[in-house]
Amino acid sequence: MTSSVRTTRRTALAAAVAVALTAGSTVALSGTAAAGTTESAVTTAPLVRGLYQSAYSERNDALWVTVSVGRPPVTDATTGAREAVYGVAVDDEHNTVWVTNTRDDTVAVYSQRTGAHLATLPDVAHAREIVVDERHDTVWASGFGDGSVVAFDSKTFEEKRRITVEGAGPAGLAVNESTGTVYASDLNGDRIIEVSAKSDTPRFVPAGDGPISLALSADGRTAYTADQSAGTVSVVDLAAGAVAKSVATGAGALSVAAVDRGGNVLVVNRTAANVTVVAPRAASVVGTVATGANPNHVEVAGRTAYVVDKSGAGAGGEDQVTRIRVGG
Repeated sequence: MTSSVRTTRRTALAAAVAVALTAGSTVALSGTAAAGTTESAVTTAPLVRGLYQSAYSERNDALWVTVSVGRPPVTDATTGAREAVYGVAVDDEHNTVWVTNTRDDTVAVYSQRTGAHLATLPDVAHAREIVVDERHDTVWASGFGDGSVVAFDSKTFEEKRRITVEGAGPAGLAVNESTGTVYASDLNGDRIIEVSAKSDTPRFVPAGDGPISLALSADGRTAYTADQSAGTVSVVDLAAGAVAKSVATGAGALSVAAVDRGGNVLVVNRTAANVTVVAPRAASVVGTVATGANPNHVEVAGRTAYVVDKSGAGAGGEDQVTRIRVGG
């Protein structure tokens, strides 16, 4: 069987963004089935070296995958910028893809249709993750380097808001599009930074030990944090402002995503080299899927989850993506 992988080379910087795996591809079987799946629902495909994060475009039926070229950094001959693309999010309303250039402290915007570079936006210190609020025409980026969360207008690309929490390390991001509230996992403070649409004064909610990634439930009432230091996922009641439950998932919990159907949560465990399927209401693990070494990120699109890893397991030493059927 073959995979349908679209790789487009543009400028050196755009090339780091331009790996797209079509959602309907068929790839070779690998991995162990989790509870609620069949063995044929777990497949893998090699892409390129340096996979970091991914984002699914429903409009284009494609998975955009960033390729980190920061070790060693690649320097743009024209600008002198150190190029290293890490975070990624798609704006299907405006048909754009947004990325964080972590080592250059910037955010960049590209056309999904042509790959054209549309803008580079400065002053996001150690920009890590990015998330799109299509309803409010807003894109949020986390500035891990200076404790900031920064909002940009998704139409004009102008900066709209900037909230800085001294000493914080904002890492993962999630946004409630119904309310416009953004949530950032504070890796330094073991908490969630909540910024509402109506106030620049943040609210702080406790999380687990080392929260590096964040997801929201479908109703927006619950946050889930992947706690890297503890190897757990925390189930956080946002209204109560407290951790309701904590579930052990595996060493190096790094990325978390919520599955709309059934309400399960997927947690990527980098050190354990697997993905844990958690039922948050029961606070229990209901399945585990083996991945390649060093899985880095999980993206859920409908009934499918995509996990990128840094395994180097391809015939040419490429990293790979694991595709998991997560719905009936």
